[in-house]
Amino acid sequence: MTIALPAGAEILPDADAVARAAAERLIAACEAVRTERIAICLSGGSTPKRLYALLAGPDHVGRVPWARVHWFFGDDRVVPWDDPRSNVRMVREAFGHGAPIPATHLHFIPSDAGAEAGAQAYARTLLDFYGADALDPARPLFDCVLLGLGEDGHTASLFPGQPALAETTALAAPVPEAGMAPLVPRITLTYPALASSALVLFLVAGPGKRDPLRRLGAGEDLPAARVASRGRIAWLIDAAAADA
Repeated sequence: MTIALPAGAEILPDADAVARAAAERLIAACEAVRTERIAICLSGGSTPKRLYALLAGPDHVGRVPWARVHWFFGDDRVVPWDDPRSNVRMVREAFGHGAPIPATHLHFIPSDAGAEAGAQAYARTLLDFYGADALDPARPLFDCVLLGLGEDGHTASLFPGQPALAETTALAAPVPEAGMAPLVPRITLTYPALASSALVLFLVAGPGKRDPLRRLGAGEDLPAARVASRGRIAWLIDAAAADA
């Protein structure tokens, strides 16, 4: 069955190829930034983990302007940062010791504060970094946002039917009940935060993503379909997900 893919989709052979293409796109996004600081929003998941390892590896580490890049998180689970379910732990392990990231440039979601307080604190962190009390449509918060696609159509921790989908002002929101395992509360960036971006890059790999891609192509109102960007949205999809 042919899947109608999102606009801007690039089909690649496998998840490794998706990660390599994402590395090139992310480095190009960094090179396009003319200001002193670069803001990248990270995603959880196995394909982004491959990407982070690549960026810290010998072929790419010298091409990333580490001293200028600030790394943020699109979502995380309300667990300790050393918990195997934590995106913080995953990112730290994936970057390893090869990435020369200044200690103050990894902006973790304060999951130890709980979902509600953690969301409020992270929204404040984002605005403090941005340097204003509200986002300006002409000046994106993020230079690049990395996102995935869940088998239920969610992205970040924006799950079908959850109140966070309706948030129009706050930059981060609590997710008391996750839509899929692990069933622990989460904190997620909201649509307004994700939209304040120069580039949104979806990384999609594996046969489990065929159904949500098909549903997106059919026009279904899945959470991932609502993501907007002040700049561009691009999709890197492997052949298994695209059923190619």
